[in-house]
Amino acid sequence: MVTSPDLDRSIILRDSAAAVRHLVRICFKTGPPTHTGVELEWTVHDAADPARPVDATRLRTALGRHTPTTLDAGSPAEPLRNGGTVTLEPGGQLEISTPPRPSVAALISATEADIAQVTDLLAAAGLILGRSGIDPHRRPRPVVETPRYRAMRDTFDRRGPAGRTMMYSTAGLQVCLDAGEADQVGDRWAAAHAVGPPLLAAFASAARHAGRRTGWASARMAAWLAIDPARTRPVWSPAGAADDPIDAWVSYVLAAPLLCLRRRDADWAAPPGVTFADWLDGALPQSPTTDDLDYHVSTLFPPVRPRGYLELRYLDAQPDRDWRLPLAVLTALFDDPGTVREASAIAMPVAHRWSAAARHGLADPALAAVAAALLDLALTALPRLELPASTHDEIQQGVRRRLAAAERRDQ
Repeated sequence: MVTSPDLDRSIILRDSAAAVRHLVRICFKTGPPTHTGVELEWTVHDAADPARPVDATRLRTALGRHTPTTLDAGSPAEPLRNGGTVTLEPGGQLEISTPPRPSVAALISATEADIAQVTDLLAAAGLILGRSGIDPHRRPRPVVETPRYRAMRDTFDRRGPAGRTMMYSTAGLQVCLDAGEADQVGDRWAAAHAVGPPLLAAFASAARHAGRRTGWASARMAAWLAIDPARTRPVWSPAGAADDPIDAWVSYVLAAPLLCLRRRDADWAAPPGVTFADWLDGALPQSPTTDDLDYHVSTLFPPVRPRGYLELRYLDAQPDRDWRLPLAVLTALFDDPGTVREASAIAMPVAHRWSAAARHGLADPALAAVAAALLDLALTALPRLELPASTHDEIQQGVRRRLAAAERRDQ
């Protein structure tokens, strides 16, 4: 039966108008932009031999009571000491998702403590976190198997191997920003997209995969771009800059094909090519619910995804503590409405160049020039974040190193 486990708490959607009303209510929640969150992914490796596969049993033993239920249905899945939750991606990549914080300083402090806790848990099992946006040592292989992941793999396999690369080998860094007040949403939505290609280029860390150079600065983003444009292409583009964000997102969601259909058995395969709009029009025996729509949204992976807040999904995982650099850059750029507009204006000439950013990174002169200008603007705005002096100085130095690299490539 095509249904959700929480059907009794969901509302049946009888037509597209009901689906639109639900999406409008949940996708952009307006208010003062005060909170920031971060989601960090890493590949996980054997400390002595990073090319050695790490299996589910070893991860379960290492994480103990923090093991997610996708790996151990009986786990209490306890949050980390500072509130972060641990999840595992299909290839065994570890993710820490933090509660949003009202200051970047508080977010960094809490996240660093949670990372230290996970690092200690892994170290006791002879494991370490990776340092790049794609596994530089191992070929893609499944570690965590769930009905969702099996359906996802089968769907992506129809278009080639990129889906398995994404599922089993990639690691990203996601920055979560408030959508802002009603009169700010359009500017913040546009800027979140526009700065994507140059910042992807500036922080690309995924050139090597499975023991070889890939020819891409970010093979992670290359994999995402090759999967399925109906669920991974940007919702916004310079050509449609005047489009209403909510209208654009609603159209995107309804036109996207179903990735999977939750059932009470292990087969979650969706009929190929059936979109959510088709489901609303009667393509499947049973009408969808609001819970089904929410789940469908969770299977869409554009570079910027509205989830009440704006989830910026385009950055590669960073080595060691460098995850703080793009977090600080984005938070500084979005701290003030004037800076948001300035950042958008700077980035607009390259706002469409996702593929070039993934392929060439800062070797592309136009992207390097824009990245340098954005990093310089972020450095100007950085004091407004009121970071502790030592953290401010470390981040400032790290951003200046990236700025110098961008300026060298721009020459």
